[in-house]
Amino acid sequence: MQLVRGIHNIKAADHGCVLTIGNFDGVHLGHRRVISALIEKAKVLNCVPAVMVFEPQPQELFSPETAPARLTRLRDKYALLQELGVERLICVNFNRDFANLTAQHFIEQLLVRQLGIKHLIIGDDFHFGKNRTGNFEMLCQAGEQFNFGVSDTASYKLEECRISSTEIRQALEQDRLADAKTMLGRPYSIHGRVFHGDKRGRQLGFPTANVKLKRRVSPVSGVYVVQVVTGCGKFYGVANIGARPTVAGIRQQLEVHIFNFANDIYGEAIEVVLLEKIRAEKKFESLTELTEQIQKDSEQAQRYLEQIK
Repeated sequence: MQLVRGIHNIKAADHGCVLTIGNFDGVHLGHRRVISALIEKAKVLNCVPAVMVFEPQPQELFSPETAPARLTRLRDKYALLQELGVERLICVNFNRDFANLTAQHFIEQLLVRQLGIKHLIIGDDFHFGKNRTGNFEMLCQAGEQFNFGVSDTASYKLEECRISSTEIRQALEQDRLADAKTMLGRPYSIHGRVFHGDKRGRQLGFPTANVKLKRRVSPVSGVYVVQVVTGCGKFYGVANIGARPTVAGIRQQLEVHIFNFANDIYGEAIEVVLLEKIRAEKKFESLTELTEQIQKDSEQAQRYLEQIK
């Protein structure tokens, strides 16, 4: 799949596409219905199915302190959208300059002149341009003027099923992993690259693979039973997601102790699939107490895995 980073990198060869615009955070089942419609329309019109996303997401620019936790990084979105058959991902740098473009400029310069869209699939609550003056009605009028079709994403959403990134985020925050899995169409997982930590887990007898959470806020925290997908296979383990209060941690990260595993995976990208929550993160009075709790967590995780195997 082609990745276009920034509107300044849109080339003449990129002219002509069927486009949808949104955050697509999580690429959940509702998103998948929209993408399916996008691809079908592109086949009919014999052009490229394209998705436009914003980095950072608009709320992260305007209200960074209250912006919701992300379900997926850009890298994750890319992989998931590629699997669904999207052929072009346009990643717009959402900054103050872009946010101050008029709605008319967004339509005429970006959608019409640069991208040459043939059809647009968009939510009827979509607003754009300076002061959010652009809306669905304006896009429909522009479609008649510049000869491109417009359809509402609500036409393609799952009937009798409310699915949104917000609902999935709430399910994860409330430890309803099964509900999140149903809405996502897959278990919730975290991707990242293993880095060298302080080796404290190894000193305690529980070596861990450490992954930095490259999000401002994680939608999950606590101790979980997990499946770990590595380049050498799939394994199980117990993971802590949080700020590690017992050892004065500050930045959230993921630490996973993989059972019966001794391979060197430093620098490797792994996927950690959350299967079951064991407990919330807590601060212990000593490393001895922490070690004892990790042992209990590991035993509980092993019992859970014996039940599902």
